[in-house]
Amino acid sequence: MLSALYRRAPGQFLCRSFFKFGKNKEDIGEWQKIFEAGKVSPEREVPDNIEKPPYYYQINSVPGNTLGSTEIKNAQQIQFMRGSGKLAAQILRYCGELVKVGRSTDEIDGIAHERIIAAGAYPSPLRYAGFPKSICTSVNNVACHGVPDDRPLADGDIINIDVTVYLNGYHGDCSKTFLVGNVDERGRFLVDSTRECLNMCVALCGPGVPFNHIGRFIERYCKERNLESIAAFIGHGIGSYFHGPPEIYHHHNDAPGKMQPGMTFTIEPILSLGGPDIALLEDGWTAVSLDGARSAQFEHTVLITETGVEVLTKVD
Repeated sequence: MLSALYRRAPGQFLCRSFFKFGKNKEDIGEWQKIFEAGKVSPEREVPDNIEKPPYYYQINSVPGNTLGSTEIKNAQQIQFMRGSGKLAAQILRYCGELVKVGRSTDEIDGIAHERIIAAGAYPSPLRYAGFPKSICTSVNNVACHGVPDDRPLADGDIINIDVTVYLNGYHGDCSKTFLVGNVDERGRFLVDSTRECLNMCVALCGPGVPFNHIGRFIERYCKERNLESIAAFIGHGIGSYFHGPPEIYHHHNDAPGKMQPGMTFTIEPILSLGGPDIALLEDGWTAVSLDGARSAQFEHTVLITETGVEVLTKVD
């Protein structure tokens, strides 16, 4: 959720541009392209009794720093992470039940907000670096960070819903792409492929596994299926902070570092039927594909254990 933008900095493992031209990929199908943001409703209230993250009180909050050493969580912290991850997954599943033709993403946001508050949690995106709503809703050619608005969902849309909650001082983060009505074959292929890609990435994880194995696998996977990974956005460490180390790249890279028991982070590939190039709409948040192609995203928060990996955002 609200992934950090891909960094341009010295070092071989960071030397890849957002923009790669000349890719012979295009999204052929019928769907409504998003060219501008819709009307956004006022900020929703959060009761005084709900524990809020520090950035709630900051006028000009900035995204968390994802560089540095990765935190190794103790048993108590892991239990808190399990609680927030489970709630996030439950809210996401309920949001999926709300997806239907004619319903606006703002309406889904409002219901999700109330559900999160009722559970005694805080909707993490709200006020994070100035984000105005409680979840992210990214439709069709919106790659990520779509702001819920008054646009009604249309037959044939695909929509990613990204939910993060702050419960007992810890964040849980997950997302899923849903089908709206009758989606064409290419759209269904994209969604199915992205779901499979995430699941296979999770299966790679375990103690001693290099972080860069995730991105290397995603690049091979995309090449086999003539898809493109949108590399501008990354997975990230998570805990009492929304974003922290490590940075998880979703493309081939040589980034150093290995997974260790007690680490928690997100894996959240965004795969496109077109190219990887993105731009932001005037709201400063909504990231759309430059070529108008659709993309899909799936995300889990995972915990590295002594023997493998545990998905913290999976509903039983």
